Amino acid sequence: MNQPLLNITNLTVKFPTRFGEFTAIDDVSLTIQPGEIHGLVGESGAGKSTIGAAIIGLLQSPGYIANGHVQLMDVDLRKLSPADYHRLRGNRISMIFQDPQTSLNPLLTIADQLVETIQQHTPMSDSDARDHAIQLLDETGIPNPACRIDSYPHQFSGGMRQRVVIALALCTNPELIIADEPTTALDVAVQKQILQLIQQLASQRKVGFLLITHDIGVIAEITHRVTVLRNGRVMEAGETAQVLGAPTHEYTQALMAAVPRLNTKLDRFHNIVKDDPSAEEEDEWDVPGASAQFASDWLLGKRNTESKTDVPSTHPILEVNNLDVIFYSNQPSWFRKRTGFQALNNISFKAEQGKTLGVVGESGSGKSTLAKAIVGLVDPATGTLSFDGEALPPGSKRSRQHPSRRRIQMVFQDPYSSLNNRRSVEAILTEPLKLYGHGGRNLDSRKLAASVLDLVEMPQRSLTKYPHQFSGGQRQRIAVARALIAQPEFLICDEPTSALDVSIQAQMLNLLKDLQTEFGLSILFISHNLAVVRQMADTVVVLKDGEMVEYAESETFFTSPQAEYSQLLLNETPSLALLE
Repeated sequence: MNQPLLNITNLTVKFPTRFGEFTAIDDVSLTIQPGEIHGLVGESGAGKSTIGAAIIGLLQSPGYIANGHVQLMDVDLRKLSPADYHRLRGNRISMIFQDPQTSLNPLLTIADQLVETIQQHTPMSDSDARDHAIQLLDETGIPNPACRIDSYPHQFSGGMRQRVVIALALCTNPELIIADEPTTALDVAVQKQILQLIQQLASQRKVGFLLITHDIGVIAEITHRVTVLRNGRVMEAGETAQVLGAPTHEYTQALMAAVPRLNTKLDRFHNIVKDDPSAEEEDEWDVPGASAQFASDWLLGKRNTESKTDVPSTHPILEVNNLDVIFYSNQPSWFRKRTGFQALNNISFKAEQGKTLGVVGESGSGKSTLAKAIVGLVDPATGTLSFDGEALPPGSKRSRQHPSRRRIQMVFQDPYSSLNNRRSVEAILTEPLKLYGHGGRNLDSRKLAASVLDLVEMPQRSLTKYPHQFSGGQRQRIAVARALIAQPEFLICDEPTSALDVSIQAQMLNLLKDLQTEFGLSILFISHNLAVVRQMADTVVVLKDGEMVEYAESETFFTSPQAEYSQLLLNETPSLALLE
């Protein structure tokens, strides 16, 4: 066999703490051949990104490699000086980081950042470097790259920023690319393009890839081999077809069972991965009288006395008619015409009581704009919105006391920015009680907050903690709890599981299904993951460039889509045939 491009043997990474040393990576071995795409999967905290950081020499202090070897062809990476590592980084190894917003300098144009990186490692004139940068942007799917290259990062969508980060990683023609969740922020059409680019680089240039992702569909689509991690240890490794199709380890089997399928709809996910029994449990800490049942009784009681949801409805819970949203770039004047970008164009649909409406489409299609128009964060240019049979005024004319402010709640995409890190969980959860003025003087707000945490399967001790002390999945549960305590009837979920690994995603989807069943919630579920939408939605709306191209029952859409664009989306979704 040829010499491996990357050979990791018995790698152990430790982080000293005041309570002793924490072992983040424990005796991990893997190899990558030239042209091989090696998948690294596991839950949040499994150590996937730590392995990538150890390879490229970017371990966060005070972390260190305690044991093992990391060899890039003939170079022992552990023996390199910081200066030698700096020269090797970029030239021979590149990394695509997970968060494009923190990977790009907001003060520099895309041209400045790409040209600087190219000239740092390759002798090129300014014009040649710029031409090469434009070519890379074109390869990664940036439309009109010759013009967009002079834009700043904030002028791109999340998906387009990720494509710029991938172009940066390709600037120096590296031998090995570590891709840490490179497609998390991308819709299926762009994801397909990026995956094809990775495959092309691997097959034609013999670039090796370590692909770190929680998306099993991506792993099944393009990887040759896969390593499954849990708590820093290798659970299973081998050929992708064998590990995904016939896993032998109990953990891998449970992980595969948690993956949503595109070809069938489940009532709920089964065989969810349980917590590691070796993990240290928190001390018991309960608020007297707090329980999930208390929260359920309180929420149902308030809904029955304050809302009309206990009365059979003869109309949809939400109706959107001929909705247009335009973002204007200048103010009107006598001397110039007002110009703007039409984000939504003539959108009409109905959301039924107690059902889930799925909204799908690529980045920039208008999904989040639609959600913001419904909750009143943006004003429509034309069209009408009605909720529970009553007209909804535009957001600018919708007062804080308007009933819809409470009855319609939103769970945002990013659990790391949607919660105030300066406030405790108790303060975050009790704020809606004060904001909407319900509960009364006799209500024990701490008891209710602890009970709602219990309802979303979070420990009551979480009340005393702050958001930075939780994982992404736990933060998203807190965000759901905050929405629930407002006693909503309509819940808008904007990509609520896109940042979560498959087992936590399955738990979150089960939780939303349970809450909908118990409280009769109506849900508008926005996602670019079509397999997740199939599990959740009763009806599907497909958006493209601000226009609605299809509106159909969920099973009709997934079995016989009518619009050409809908067929394209389904065809470009990564296949999970290996798991069947």
